[in-house]
Amino acid sequence: MVVQLPFHASATPTPFWKKSLPAPETCGCCTEVQPDTHSAYHLRPTLPGEPVKIDPGPPGGPPSDAIVLFDGKDLSQWLDDKNGPARWEVKDGVATVNHTGYIHTKQPFGDCQLHIEWAPPAKIEGEGQGRGNSGIIIQGRYEIQVLDSYTNQTYFNGQAGAVYSQYPPLVNCCRPPGEWQIYDIIYHAPRFADNGALVTRGRVTVLQNGVLVQDNVTILGITGYAPEYKKHNLKEPLSLQDHGNPVRYRNIWIRELN
Repeated sequence: MVVQLPFHASATPTPFWKKSLPAPETCGCCTEVQPDTHSAYHLRPTLPGEPVKIDPGPPGGPPSDAIVLFDGKDLSQWLDDKNGPARWEVKDGVATVNHTGYIHTKQPFGDCQLHIEWAPPAKIEGEGQGRGNSGIIIQGRYEIQVLDSYTNQTYFNGQAGAVYSQYPPLVNCCRPPGEWQIYDIIYHAPRFADNGALVTRGRVTVLQNGVLVQDNVTILGITGYAPEYKKHNLKEPLSLQDHGNPVRYRNIWIRELN
């Protein structure tokens, strides 16, 4: 038997979106409201302010808030390893390693987003670490390896995309010799106490040709040596390595992350 309940026009059910929900609880130490066990919502934290609007620029950048380190015209933002003018060859919008030594930026950097494009020689010469070798040495200490690793066997933590001597890349996504490779690097510098003690290790994320190859890894110390930290300034120059191979560079820019 079906029982029909009486209908009262004045007792129309309240839509669910108008029902009052129990007051959510805060965490007690910030303005963010924590989700409770009875509802699947929480309030957004109080934000510090409206984000700064920037122009992202063309594909590959630079965005409007970037510092351009090399735009294909000259190496005026760089010095050689004796703090004189950088002497790498600049031609047709490209800077090429030419046995004149490492170069480093005039300006020091700490936490940053770095974009850099590089290409190993098209002519295959040498093997292992002797083929298309250079390096991007963050703060003059922590190297992201540059190497022709397309079909070139070497030790895993020494191939392109590696945090040199510490972490191999997650995948080998190198393009063939002579073709341009792109690194996008997010770096957070280590912090030290006044007495030189390490407070926070450095961390780095690397995308090569748009592919994640280092996922927020912890830098163990100076690369290429025993992984040991030694106190340094929060901001230090960026270096590019001359390993004796004519590796080319272009479109280098950096954003400071404050």
